[in-house]
Amino acid sequence: MTQHNSQLIQFVSEDCGIAISQVQKTIGLFEDGATLPFVARYRKEVTGGLDETQLRSIQTYFQYYQQLDDRKKTILSTIEDQGKLTEGLTTTILNCRDKQTLEDLYLPYKVKRKTKADVAIEKGFLPLAELIWAQRDARSKSDMLQGYSSAALEGAGHILAQRISDTASYRQALRHMMVKTGVLRTKLTAKAKEQKTKFDMYADFSELLQRSASHRVLAIRRGETEKYVTWKIGIDDERALATLGNQIIKNKSFALLDCLQDAIEDAYKRLFLPSLQTECFNGKCEDAETDSIEVFSKNLHNLLMSGPAGAKVIMGIDPGFRTGCKLAVVDDTGRFKESATIYPTPPQEKRELAEKTIVTLLNRYNVDFIAIGNGTASKETMQFIKQVVNAHGHVAVPVIVNEAGASVYSASELAIAEYPDLDVTIRGAISIAHRLQDPLSELVKIDPKSIGVGQYQHDVNQAQLKEALTFTIESAVNTVGADLNTASAALLRYVAGIGPALSKNIVSYRNENGPFKDRKALLKVPKLGAKAFQQCAGFLRVKGGETPLDNSAIHPEAYGIVQQMASALGRSVSDLIGDEQLIDQLNLSDYVTDIIGLPTLRDIAMELKKPGLDPRSEFSYAAFDESIDDVSDLTIGMTLEGTVTNVTNFGAFVDIGVHQDGLIHISKLSDTFVKNPHDIVSVGDAVKVSVLQVDLDLKRIQLARIV
Repeated sequence: MTQHNSQLIQFVSEDCGIAISQVQKTIGLFEDGATLPFVARYRKEVTGGLDETQLRSIQTYFQYYQQLDDRKKTILSTIEDQGKLTEGLTTTILNCRDKQTLEDLYLPYKVKRKTKADVAIEKGFLPLAELIWAQRDARSKSDMLQGYSSAALEGAGHILAQRISDTASYRQALRHMMVKTGVLRTKLTAKAKEQKTKFDMYADFSELLQRSASHRVLAIRRGETEKYVTWKIGIDDERALATLGNQIIKNKSFALLDCLQDAIEDAYKRLFLPSLQTECFNGKCEDAETDSIEVFSKNLHNLLMSGPAGAKVIMGIDPGFRTGCKLAVVDDTGRFKESATIYPTPPQEKRELAEKTIVTLLNRYNVDFIAIGNGTASKETMQFIKQVVNAHGHVAVPVIVNEAGASVYSASELAIAEYPDLDVTIRGAISIAHRLQDPLSELVKIDPKSIGVGQYQHDVNQAQLKEALTFTIESAVNTVGADLNTASAALLRYVAGIGPALSKNIVSYRNENGPFKDRKALLKVPKLGAKAFQQCAGFLRVKGGETPLDNSAIHPEAYGIVQQMASALGRSVSDLIGDEQLIDQLNLSDYVTDIIGLPTLRDIAMELKKPGLDPRSEFSYAAFDESIDDVSDLTIGMTLEGTVTNVTNFGAFVDIGVHQDGLIHISKLSDTFVKNPHDIVSVGDAVKVSVLQVDLDLKRIQLARIV
């Protein structure tokens, strides 16, 4: 490893708080083509047991420093071309670890449009500026200015102001002051005063910038974009000027001190303040975006990991009034069986025919659950379905399902490829059924931004958001694992080492040759080589195949060790699976190899005890109050049951069945202090709440969680 890379690894080690050797070995695995899920699960001995979060941190910081290093090379080359590169500047730039500081160092050498200082230099005023900057001349003011015009003095001031503004240490001192003590102040524009908006709270609003919550910063930025809000960041001007003066003024008896002080004030007000306000606000916005992306990722992870109904026959219903309710039945493996359209509500009310259709399908397919989308007409459809089920004594359980993104999926190329002969609305009903049956397998087909579990998701860095959400999906998919013989290409693409192209090849091979009998058959899939097999095999399951271990998270590279374990006990591998007492008789230390150590052996033992254990939460659902259909039906103090749809840093949003989510503010989540709402609730949780406040104009509902 080069000294150059060693420096990057040292930086990563210090930032992550992880030993250099661990970072170095981890980076080596990544550079060798290993995926993060594979390293986390099957290379614990190499990394020293680093978990997925730590590995992600190493990966992120290493990428950051690589990008920073590329920028350093560009800057050094540019300054060298100008003939201004010194040994000291080179060392300072190479040791820089922060993008903003690096740009501060580059600022004096950056090509700018012609400034007032440039014009002054062209007019020959630089010598006077140097005289003032040096503060060493002991002559009187009149003597020093003899031969210089007022224009020369003004020009020298512009040169000094530019020099002060371009000095990294001065800029950093003021930026630090603004970040720590700056006050963010907002006002409403004339446009906002003409109507009631969601930005009303930002009329004459102020708070310390460092205490500004992420959601407020992003709201202010959106308000500015929509021309409802203006903002500025204020600091103590006298303190700021004193800070600059203490660093610049060396001779308080200097006769032209007032000229230098004027230049300092000009630099501060004209050059520093506007740019630093923008820098600090944008920096705060970047932090807010990071928080927002992290919250989105947590919500998405919890949604993907929510409990599946499992191998049940499900009727999905995409409810509607004018166009009716679209029905779709899927069997216990998720295969589509039959569809229909019913009109249980006005304007085309045909309740008898709708009831007959429902009962026929329930009996024909022995339906276990009825998944009803939570969009338009969901409450009315739920009431009708409950009446039908109760009247006929059927065991099917009606459940409201969040349908966010179902319409996006149903019109997608993927949906068309899966169900080319079905209407777009029927595809939506199938998606709703699949969401109840197996949320993970269905939601991976939809752009996460359409699922509705993020805040300000369109306002954040889209590349970073996509990267974070992709990582979240990959984490969930590889944690749960995928059935090699039933998983869609959309799901398989997120399995470690596979990706979009191989996932399609796997499905095509399966369609042409029938179900996979074992994991080894993967090597027959076109373009799936040994490296891809190594990365993906442990995360794929073959149920009822020829090799029992293929339905577990044990990697094929460890099959020989499991065979040794079984032989040592005089039993078969099949006997070993699920027999905890038998497994506890093993001395794992006896099976340590150069590749597989105790951490992985402990994982193997755990997996043998409970092979294929689904790590997702238990399946649960909320029952909505049938007496309320609209926000106007709510009354203060009403107790309701709902489902958490979104968790933010300031609280949680809950679907209570009125087509408008209510907010449980962080202060109303518990009887005790709550630092992080994610510690209390997760997306998909069923909760009991009481109604605190209802704003019909803005359709805002304030709730409190009943503990």
